[in-house]
Amino acid sequence: MYQRILVATDGSTLSKKAVRSGIDLAAATGAELIALNVVPRYPTSYFEGGMTVSPTEVANTEKRWADRGQAVVDRVRDSAQAEGVKAKAVVARSDLVAEAIMAAARKYKCDLVVMASHGRKGIKRVLLGSETQHVLTHCTVPVLVLR
Repeated sequence: MYQRILVATDGSTLSKKAVRSGIDLAAATGAELIALNVVPRYPTSYFEGGMTVSPTEVANTEKRWADRGQAVVDRVRDSAQAEGVKAKAVVARSDLVAEAIMAAARKYKCDLVVMASHGRKGIKRVLLGSETQHVLTHCTVPVLVLR
């Protein structure tokens, strides 16, 4: 049924539900699991004309974020492998989370994307946006959304 399942996670409690479902689905179908965490770039443009941040400090901050993201996906990979599921841990660096998820799905030739949604409505959705909604409406492979 599925050959490769991408599960997007940020390590939050809600995304852990998506991870659990992704692992279970991969185990049931014999699919490989790709665990993805998207790490933002350091927002240097916010400080233009204001305080200066050294390139070393920017690099250190981005490395801390990447290390945290790697730890998140490593835990997912280890959990999947403990259940006999072949898994890969991937960290992508991008400010465009939804685009990075869709790019990873293409790159790793995934036939399903699993992710969580907060289910925000109204003004909260407008103000906070919805990466899940963007992936759901623009992704070329099926998307399983969990709440």
